[in-house]
Amino acid sequence: MDDVDTTTTELYLVLGRAASKIWCNLPQEVQHQLFEEAISSQGEEMRQQLAIFLHRKHSRTTDSIKARAIQEPDSLGG
Repeated sequence: MDDVDTTTTELYLVLGRAASKIWCNLPQEVQHQLFEEAISSQGEEMRQQLAIFLHRKHSRTTDSIKARAIQEPDSLGG
């Protein structure tokens, strides 16, 4: 049974690496679904760590975050 578990784990890792490599080419809705599924399967404590990983790895994600931060008014109405 250990061989099955090892093979399954390896397959998950391979698939995860592939998704990570093409993350910035995926539609935003697909990114969101994958992200939320990862969080639900691993636990809420992974949310920040995974978000930081994705933002550092993919400039498009980082650029869109910066753009949203610039466009959103602050709490003082500025």
